[in-house]
Amino acid sequence: MDGERPLESSIYGRRTCIHEKLASSHHSLNSFLINCKKGMESKQFAIFFLLIFAGLVLFMFNQISNGSSPFFLARQICHTSKQVNNTSRADALESALSEASMENKTVIIAIINKAYVEGDKSMLDLFLDGFWLGEDTRHLINHLLLVAADQTSFERCKFLRLHCYKLETAGVDFDAEEVYMSQDFIKMMWMRTLFLGETLKKGYSFIFTDADVMWLRNPFPRLNYNQSIDSLDLQISTDKFNGDQWSKDNPINSGFYMIRSNNRTISLFDKWYARKNESAGLKEQDVLNNMIREGVFKELGLRVRFLDTLYFSGFCEVSRDFKAVTTVHANCCRTISAKVVDLTAVVHDWKRFKSLTNSNQTSTLQWTNHVACHNSWKRHR
Repeated sequence: MDGERPLESSIYGRRTCIHEKLASSHHSLNSFLINCKKGMESKQFAIFFLLIFAGLVLFMFNQISNGSSPFFLARQICHTSKQVNNTSRADALESALSEASMENKTVIIAIINKAYVEGDKSMLDLFLDGFWLGEDTRHLINHLLLVAADQTSFERCKFLRLHCYKLETAGVDFDAEEVYMSQDFIKMMWMRTLFLGETLKKGYSFIFTDADVMWLRNPFPRLNYNQSIDSLDLQISTDKFNGDQWSKDNPINSGFYMIRSNNRTISLFDKWYARKNESAGLKEQDVLNNMIREGVFKELGLRVRFLDTLYFSGFCEVSRDFKAVTTVHANCCRTISAKVVDLTAVVHDWKRFKSLTNSNQTSTLQWTNHVACHNSWKRHR
């Protein structure tokens, strides 16, 4: 018996060892399977992540190819785009002003839209006729900058090979006729004020003229036109002249004026435009008239001259002398169609005057009555 125990013990030991090895092997197998499972899960996660990344790249490529910006880049791109657009607009304006400018940085500026270039004989055609038919005016067209408020008028301007600039209107559509004192008319007048203020800030002096002003003679000899420190800051037309060119009681008309670029005039335009939001129902000319009465001109130290209608006339008050008249403005008129009719009559009257050689005949010549403009008010009462 004692001789058999070592054998049993040996056999038991072997069995125990085998069980331990089997147990160890089973544990290792379990560990191996768990690790494999984890590895497979890691690979699946990696594959899933790669698929997501690939999808995101494809989405970005598709957005960019369609002209859109991925949402997380849109803000940065939009900001950069605005900076580029503002810079390019400023460069385009500087280029347009420089090309039209006289040597002393003076330009002639008129603003047009689609309504001014349409028709068998458009308002723009008549406006340009003035430069052709006027005395010593043809060369001035080289210094005329037409500012277009819409694409149609801009293309017409380029077709005529004039100096042109396309005005940014912040999504507002100004291609239709803006009837006098309508809401869109008032918006357009304020937009004009803002643009002209920017022109002054670029160091350019200018004559601003509505496109319904006929230039029958070169206005510069009639204007105080020099760049000395004592020269006038602003020379502005009037609806009716009271006989005193320095009187602030003259009712101004902002459709024709000459202004010099300096700190005083820049401040004037800043103060003028700043009143836009508190002047509902008023056009910019009314606001400027109020500023004159309030003493803003005096406060800024502006030297201002009010132009005599004998030379710078209009339908509100016609010039009495064909030999003196320089410009004729279709003011006191509500619609473009009426302006075209009556300005056509002005052209005919001017041609008749130019054809006369006898001073006695010219002294008795009178302007044709502005019937169409007079009637334009009756239809809208």
